[in-house]
Amino acid sequence: MQNTKYLIVGTGGVGGSIAAMLSLNGNDVTCIARGAHLETMRRNGLRFISGLKGCQTISIKSCTAEEYNDKADVIFVSVKAYSLDSVIDLLRKSSNGKTVIIPLLNIFGTGQRIKQLLPEHDNVLAGCIYIVAYVSAPGEITQMGKTFRVVFGEMKGTAVDVEMLQTVRDDLISSGVKVTVSEDIDCDTFIKYAFISAMACTGAYFDVPMREVQKEGEIRKVFTGLSSESCRIGKAMGMDIPDNLTEENLKIIDGLDPGSTASMQKDLANGHVSEIDGLLFEFIRLAEKYNIDVPTYRKIVKKFT
Repeated sequence: MQNTKYLIVGTGGVGGSIAAMLSLNGNDVTCIARGAHLETMRRNGLRFISGLKGCQTISIKSCTAEEYNDKADVIFVSVKAYSLDSVIDLLRKSSNGKTVIIPLLNIFGTGQRIKQLLPEHDNVLAGCIYIVAYVSAPGEITQMGKTFRVVFGEMKGTAVDVEMLQTVRDDLISSGVKVTVSEDIDCDTFIKYAFISAMACTGAYFDVPMREVQKEGEIRKVFTGLSSESCRIGKAMGMDIPDNLTEENLKIIDGLDPGSTASMQKDLANGHVSEIDGLLFEFIRLAEKYNIDVPTYRKIVKKFT
């Protein structure tokens, strides 16, 4: 498919990095942003400081949700989970019957949530992303390290055009992004959800970057405990969670930039609205629902209640 139109809803760390990588490879990309971030992008382009691409300044189409009046072929949704409902009208007006919507949020179940809010839309996927990236200044995205992997796939009961899935996959890969088209996207998005929960909660509890989690000691043991407990929850939910997932999560942690932190940790430190309900308190609720003992999560939650 030629000239695929990509719309990035939420040009923060995740959306801005996706937009930059696709745009640098010559794809047709439009970013939805607002405020000083948008105005700087319009005036100077998007500055992309990347562990994969170096420092680049990219001329990229940018506008507000209200200004966008086109129909996209592919929409990446990368707002925070608490803002998801607010972009549904934009998703509706910017879609046609074939538009593929791929959410890349931290919280589990966002594909299903979008589908519930857009019942007339047949091409909603579920997805997740492994990346450390953030808005480092207005109009500037910093992507740390070499980890940049997107996972997406069809949810049960959906049937998305195979050719379009292949197009998205190929465009991302040729842009330098690792891609997995999942055959069990519920399980794969839960695995990412559990990982980011353990990472964010550990970092926030101790107020440390990942270099401290990469060392042997108490902090790493807390991450391991959270990861193990979330794995047990996933299995209780019927997910096919690999037995060695905690070890694999430690490998991911060890591959991250030592100075990196999760967005929830940044938001809490800056007094901003955060995803702590979904990344911490929801695991307590799930543990109670499925009768799973989670002493490490309960230790963490005491600090934030």
